[in-house]
Parts: sequence; structure tokens; C-alpha cells
Amino acid sequence: LVMGLGSFGGGVGVVRYLAQQGARVLATDLRRAEELAPALTALADLDVEYVLGEHRERDFDAAELVIANPAVAPSNALLERARARGARISSEMELFLEACPARVIAITGTQGKSSTSAFTAQLLEHSGIPVHLGGNIGRSLLDATAAMRADDWCVVEISSYQLEALAAPAALTARVAAVCIVNVLADHLERHGTLDAYRAAKLRILQLVADDGVALLPGCDERLATAPLARGRRELYWPPDAARQPSAAQRAAGWHVDAGSFRCGALEVGFVADFAVPGRFQRGNALAALALARAAGAAPERLRAAIPRLAGLEYRMQELGVRAGHRVIDNGVSTTPDSTLAALADMREPVVLLCGGKAKNLPLDELVECARSKVALALCFGAAAEPLARAFAARGVDAQAVADVPTAVARAFERAREGQAILFSPACASFDAYLNFEQRAQHFRACLPPRDGGAAG
Repeated sequence: LVMGLGSFGGGVGVVRYLAQQGARVLATDLRRAEELAPALTALADLDVEYVLGEHRERDFDAAELVIANPAVAPSNALLERARARGARISSEMELFLEACPARVIAITGTQGKSSTSAFTAQLLEHSGIPVHLGGNIGRSLLDATAAMRADDWCVVEISSYQLEALAAPAALTARVAAVCIVNVLADHLERHGTLDAYRAAKLRILQLVADDGVALLPGCDERLATAPLARGRRELYWPPDAARQPSAAQRAAGWHVDAGSFRCGALEVGFVADFAVPGRFQRGNALAALALARAAGAAPERLRAAIPRLAGLEYRMQELGVRAGHRVIDNGVSTTPDSTLAALADMREPVVLLCGGKAKNLPLDELVECARSKVALALCFGAAAEPLARAFAARGVDAQAVADVPTAVARAFERAREGQAILFSPACASFDAYLNFEQRAQHFRACLPPRDGGAAG
């Protein structure tokens, strides 16, 4: 029984994998068929039974194995019901880690885990090392395990939900050669309840590392840097934009940026000037990726040559050109105040900020304080529009609540003055009006005027 087809490929991947293994598969989802059209089309060639628009208790009573979507909390009543009747409760990620013959690099974090995963995979590829990229970044790797070899590498992004769902992480360590926690910031408190519980879910990744593996942790966060390890060795890295930087002794042993170079101790593995991905915060993600690629055996000279070729992911401080006289930046990946704060810190000119969506009830103090010196106008849309606008206005920031993204875009170009940039960085979840952050960012782009000079895109 597969509970929840999901929006990022995991449900489709696990249904296909189980069907190919000869299992009799029933997939159930609370959404209707028309809402799941892409997933159902992708699975049309398989003999799968579907129960859509509802979950039936009798299906959970009859199941021998239940694969739950990460969005389903482990304490869900139907999962408890199936467990009480002897069913095994598992997840797509757990099945992957059990089946994967390749060596694994597992990466988690609140912000930057996708970029760090993508950079790590690119560095390995440019170093001539066979690599597969997947997990929470948007692709299930289950269907690729049959073609993997023992000397391949898999870079896997893992969310807190996926880590929480692993029944026995310590039993899955055989092929996990390296793990990394990029950071832990306030997010997903509606699921985890408290920041401490969220951090504990993230720390479960440390249980995955093999005896001879590496746990890469940010030295700037003492709680993460000193977290106990059951196995493996600890390596620390210091993102160059972090408030806390390494001492001389820590630089001698850890990964850091010094004199314009990415370094581990005295080993120089590349130059910051060669790293072209926008966003100063991305340098920390690149540093972590260099450390992980080095742990996988990539040679320093190959890493040095690969740095200029690193490409950022979409919707992360992505330049969309000059439009109607204003530089436009898409940071649509932002779903938290912290991620918009990092984006504002990177802006060199005054900003018309487009933000909003569904509030996560996270602290806004640092964001609105930063906005006082960075934001000329905040245009707040969606379900959180009114409270967001009030929060900005209370600190003296010019702010307006508007209905939706198209209205925010139109108002931005009406109000923006010469020399001001337009930054789309929502700082809120997308689920008030969109399937996910990508759909919201694509809608933002569709509302933009053409590039100045007639360039496409």
C-alpha cells in the first residue's frame, strides 16, 4: 500500500519500483484524479489499483507493507492501525537505502541542502566519478538502483520528514560514506512542534554514517558541530558568510575560505573568484560540496577545475535580466523569513520586495529589521498579505497588501523608481494558492514584462 503519491516524484518512483519487483500495489491519496494527473500519467503503463479522494481503513487493515509519503506524520492514525495489525511501515527513502548498491552522500538542512546536493553531484561528475542525484531534490532514485554499480556514488537530499520516517537508521549505514547537515533554522514547526524537535529530526542523519564515513557539520553552529557521533569521523566547515568564523587552530583542520580560496587546512582546492553562482550564501554551500566531493575521492586539481563550471539551481537568486528598467531577481525558493533575509543581505541596490503566501508563524523580527535599510517597498500577497504588511509598516517600511502575485508584479513595476531592483522572495509557504514553490515562481515569471532590448526569457 502506497499512501500518498506526492508532488516531487517519490510516490511515483516507489509505485514503479514495487510494481517492477512483482508486488501487488494499491496507491491511495486524498486528492482526486484530476489533481494527480501528472503522476497517474507517469504510471499509466503499470497494473496498479488506485483509491483516490479518500483513505479506506480496510486497505490499511489488509496491507503487509505500507509506504507512507513523507508528508504523512509517523503518528498518523491509519499508519498506527496498520502497524497494530502487523504491517511494516516504511518509506521511499528507506527502501532506497536498503536497495542501493552504490556509495551514498546524504545531505540535509533547512536552507541550502538542494544547492549543496547539486554542487556535490556536479563536482563528482566533473571529476570523472559516476554519480546519481536524487531524493528530496525532486527525483526518486529507486528505479535507478538496478543499473547502479558498487563504485558509483549517489548524492541524496533528505528532508526532516524523510529522516523522521526512517524506522531504523542505524541498520542502513553500510553504503553511507558521508552525511552533511548544512544548517538548522526555524521551519516546519507545524509538523515538529518545536525547534528542538526539528533539530532532533535533522540529527537523525548522523545515525546513517558508516563506520569509516564522514559527518560534515557547520563549525559556526555549536550544537551541530558538537553533536555526538555513533560512527564515522567528524569534519567541520565554516561558511564564509556566517557570523562565527574559525580560530587559527580550527582553520588548520577544517574547511574554510581564506585569502580568496576554498581551503581545508593548508590544502587549497579552488578560488572564490571562479565561483560564478549568484548569492554570497552560496559560497558556503559550495564549500560544503567541495568537502563532500573530496571525501568521495575527488582530486584537488579536478575540483579546482570544476569550480568555474558549477551551475546554480533555478529560483535561487536567479537573475532574470533588466525589465522595464529594473533588475529582476527570482528567489522563489524562499518559504521562510530566514531565506529572504539572506537574499536581502545579498542585494546591492534598494529593493522592491514581493513576498507572501501562507505564513508559517515564524519570527519576522530580523527580516523586517533588515528591510528598514534594504527595502524601498514591500508588496505582500496571498493569505499572509495583511499581517506581513503590518509587520513591515510597524518598523517604518513602506508596505502594501495586495491580492495575489499578478497584482504584486504589476504594482512593483508601477512603483519602482530608477535604480531599484525587484526581488521575488516570498518568505512564506506556497500552499495557499499553489502546488509548490516552483509553480508559484513560474507564475511570477509569467507575469513579468519582456526583457529590455527584446531578449527572450
